[in-house]
Amino acid sequence: MKIQLQIIPSNLLEQYCNEMDIALAERFNNLKDAEISSDNFSFYTSVASVFSSKIEGENIELDSYIKYKKFGIEFLPDYTRKIDDLYSAYTFAKINVLNKTNISKAHQLLSKNIVAINQQGKLRKQNMYVSTPDGRIEYVAASPYEVETEMEKFYSDIELLLKQKLNIQEVFFFAAMIHLVFVKIHPWNDGNGRSARLIEKWFLAQHLGTHAWFVPSERNYYEQHQTYYKNIRSLGLEYSGLDYSKAIPFLLMLPHSITIDK
Repeated sequence: MKIQLQIIPSNLLEQYCNEMDIALAERFNNLKDAEISSDNFSFYTSVASVFSSKIEGENIELDSYIKYKKFGIEFLPDYTRKIDDLYSAYTFAKINVLNKTNISKAHQLLSKNIVAINQQGKLRKQNMYVSTPDGRIEYVAASPYEVETEMEKFYSDIELLLKQKLNIQEVFFFAAMIHLVFVKIHPWNDGNGRSARLIEKWFLAQHLGTHAWFVPSERNYYEQHQTYYKNIRSLGLEYSGLDYSKAIPFLLMLPHSITIDK
């Protein structure tokens, strides 16, 4: 396919399709909501919110959150607050178009208890480093002087991709690549991983409909979080020198999410 994208790489698409080893359309079409879901409670939004939060180190268990969210069993506010915020962001995404304004609004929702009010939905103005638990720098994100320009390219590419008629493999490819490019720019002061995983699924849903919200990608990323981070790190140490030719292992994690046991 020939699309003139500014920042989201497309040159790996053929290789990606050749390495796809699952019946993607069949498995996707067989996805369905859980019986426990209702008009006021979404099981898969809970799954997404809990496991995306757990990737970031939150101490929350799915069973406890469902008891709280579905059945009103009380827990200490600090136990559920950030997960509730992310749940609200997913709920917002389900009824709104994926674009620059709404990505900012989604970050405002999910970061209510993560960053200061004046940083919610706002691009960062500081340098950003991703560090290991022992304090070693493992990634240097885009400089604050280029974040706005890179994000404008990002938003423009999403707008263009949403206008295209893509097959399901192309949709999954670009959704995962959007996730990867976003997290490499690292545009917020915090909440980048949560945002990237939400935007990935949001893009799927814009092209493929409500079934996309049943893809347990966040759970898959958490259950393989060492591999998830390894695949993200493999592109390079600094934003200016990223090698997206190494992205295939990361990109294939998304379609493999629909093969895991529920």
